Amino acid sequence: MASKKIFGIVLAGGEGKRLMPLTADRAKPAVPFGGNYRLIDFALSNLINSGLRQIVVLTQYKSHSLDRHVSQTWSIEGLLGAYVASVPAQQRLGKRWFSGSADAILQSLNLLRDEKPDIVVVVGADHVYRMDFAEMIDAHIASGAGVTVAAIRQPISLADQFGVIEVDPDDPTRIGRFLEKPTDATGLPDSPDEILASMGNYVFDADVLIDAVLRDGEKTDSNHDMGGDIVPDFVSRGDAAVYDLNRNEVPGATERDRYYWRDVGTIDSFYDAHQDLISALPIFNLYNTAWPIFSQQLNSPPAKFVRDGHGNLGTTIDSIVSLGSLLSGAHVERSVLGPWCTLDSGSKVVDSVVFERAHIGPGATVNRAILDKDVVIAEGATVGVDHEADRARGFTVTPSGITVVGKGVRVDQ
Repeated sequence: MASKKIFGIVLAGGEGKRLMPLTADRAKPAVPFGGNYRLIDFALSNLINSGLRQIVVLTQYKSHSLDRHVSQTWSIEGLLGAYVASVPAQQRLGKRWFSGSADAILQSLNLLRDEKPDIVVVVGADHVYRMDFAEMIDAHIASGAGVTVAAIRQPISLADQFGVIEVDPDDPTRIGRFLEKPTDATGLPDSPDEILASMGNYVFDADVLIDAVLRDGEKTDSNHDMGGDIVPDFVSRGDAAVYDLNRNEVPGATERDRYYWRDVGTIDSFYDAHQDLISALPIFNLYNTAWPIFSQQLNSPPAKFVRDGHGNLGTTIDSIVSLGSLLSGAHVERSVLGPWCTLDSGSKVVDSVVFERAHIGPGATVNRAILDKDVVIAEGATVGVDHEADRARGFTVTPSGITVVGKGVRVDQ
């Protein structure tokens, strides 16, 4: 990475309405993921592994859990001015909340003015991926552009789900057009069946970022959004470069997970991302020690698997079981269990995601479900077996058949 002063901004102020009820009591970036992690850990780990040492997390909605996680997990103060700091909406420009991601930066410009960085890396807080931002920063500096947008190749059939980048035909490193969820996207010159989708990660020259959000803040017809307003403004002036994730080489990556990136903004995508973790050769590999995903290190005993009181031995297949969990004669298959879960004799958890301190009683069944923290499934009760019964009890059931039980709920027969 070039010897310039780099500052990181993690945008973590979104409500996460599409992840309800998992976001009923916490910000989306604070939602648990993969057993022992929070969603924000992936963005912060990528920045730290890339060499950034001054990072702020801009928060807004239901931020207590997120603020606590950042303060307890990401304490790197004292290392030559290094820090990861949670910064709530400060209402410096009046009695108002952030009205968009660009407005969040506008209202936090004091952070940039204090640190005076040369380069600012702006990332979202709710994507699961690995990326070496040092390589992207070097590419940005070499491009001479005011902003560089990270992009990942996706099938052209999915173009209407993303912000799509069309490269300049005269210079494929520059963005010719930036289209929001187009239905008539054009394939890439070197791969007609693919498009470049914006990852929501940006590298800016600091002075041009400050100028851009100040100008955007004066507009009455703007949504004050980084992807919807700021980037298109740079594109219109021919000052936006694109960085294809295919150029990025993360240490320890495998061919299977090298270019993995998933937006976990819906219940179904959140569930699918967990299924990507559990195979013998995972689509996303949590066990890459060359580029670790950092999180809070719990003071917990190892997970324990024992026979039940009748001598019955349970089975655990293709699953992740976190620290502190105790499985007694239970069957777990293709599932992810968070810390301190307890599963009693004859219980079954299949194709499911279970958060911290959930209790599955004797003979209970959980199938294709997500259970939030402190959920109790009583003896013989079921979740995800009868969708009509699940809906009648007030649980969310997605069109694909994923049942979600909110935090602290008790499920009886």
